[in-house]
Amino acid sequence: MEQLYTVTELAEELGVTARALRFYEDKGLVRPQRAGNNRVYTRRDRGRLALILRGKRLGFSLREVGEWLNLYDADPDQAEQMQRLVKKVRDRIAALESQRNDLEATLQELTEIEQAAQGHLDAKAGDCKSPGPVRSQGGRSHTPSEV
Repeated sequence: MEQLYTVTELAEELGVTARALRFYEDKGLVRPQRAGNNRVYTRRDRGRLALILRGKRLGFSLREVGEWLNLYDADPDQAEQMQRLVKKVRDRIAALESQRNDLEATLQELTEIEQAAQGHLDAKAGDCKSPGPVRSQGGRSHTPSEV
């Protein structure tokens, strides 16, 4: 007999809420069976949900995940599914690399701004700590900023 999961059992196992499972059902990504008034999920449903969560974690839209899952049902050899997956993964990698480059540039710019601002603050703090006029060898008084 096939193992069946209740909403609560499957939600706990996958680390999501029961509401999330119902959401994916409403989107047509899983179709649990009914045992009376209760939803019950099969191992296949569990696998689909695991793929949905993985796709979501990797940044794919639910539409993209749904298309991929539908190809799985339509293509028993999974050749078309794998071809589309490779393209989507490559596109996602390129997008993430672009984001990483943007983040690195932003971090560098912010670091430079922080250092410049801190240098300005340190210089101002040094001005405030000065002991007053400084006498030069000729006897003339100067403030520290004039020295």
